[in-house]
Amino acid sequence: MDIFQYREDLVGDYSAYVKGFLEVRDANIEQFITSRLDGGFLWPEPLVQLNPAFVQGPTIDELVDQKRLHPTCREIFRRGKTVENPLGAPLRLHRHQEQAINCAQQGGNYVLTTGTGSGKSLAYLIPIIDHVLKVGAGHGIQAIVVYPMNALANSQLGEMDKFLGPGFPTGKPPVRFDRYTGQENEEARDRILNNPPDVLLTNYVMLELILTRPREREHLIKAAGNLKFLVLDELHTYRGRQGADVSMLVRRLRETLKAEDVI
Repeated sequence: MDIFQYREDLVGDYSAYVKGFLEVRDANIEQFITSRLDGGFLWPEPLVQLNPAFVQGPTIDELVDQKRLHPTCREIFRRGKTVENPLGAPLRLHRHQEQAINCAQQGGNYVLTTGTGSGKSLAYLIPIIDHVLKVGAGHGIQAIVVYPMNALANSQLGEMDKFLGPGFPTGKPPVRFDRYTGQENEEARDRILNNPPDVLLTNYVMLELILTRPREREHLIKAAGNLKFLVLDELHTYRGRQGADVSMLVRRLRETLKAEDVI
């Protein structure tokens, strides 16, 4: 793929779309607007950047061999897994991902801030899935992952499916995960409430409702009695009043669950 040509095609399509809504009667104003659009006012020039080389760590296979991860992690965390190629290839971690795993396994709280494409999600997914495998799946909600936007939760749902789907029986992953954000229809909500997953993906607004609505409290809060992990993805987005609200939400969740040792 020629990325620069792709950019030109994309800008061309978008330009035609924008101009299709414009109908300016004054010739001078029309000339001004057209010149600004043709000059790239609504779209910046192409930006070329180099991704930093993050320090390498061990592979998942090496951590399994060292008995630092559950053996099934070797089958779950593979690079390039697909339905056609469920075996994929060995997945090598960055050093900061290994450090996050160590921190979680020692029971410590941690914040990870690093560059785009450096595998922040794996820094919490690996410890969570490893923990569920070790204590056994199907014993209630072991982890709650909170996202600021539904789009991020939807994206993460797809990523988890890539790891926990291929190579395992259809509909029977070794660790169950599900999304509960308000997008789900009544059938999906009933399914989740009646059989809560090991890992629950949600947003901070829905987590507030889970704490307050009787039906969710009866099923989800009860199922989360042994919660081990609470993840706040994109933590930097919680600022000002919203940050204070989320801080209080976390405190109320811990108090409700009596989860003083939650990571």
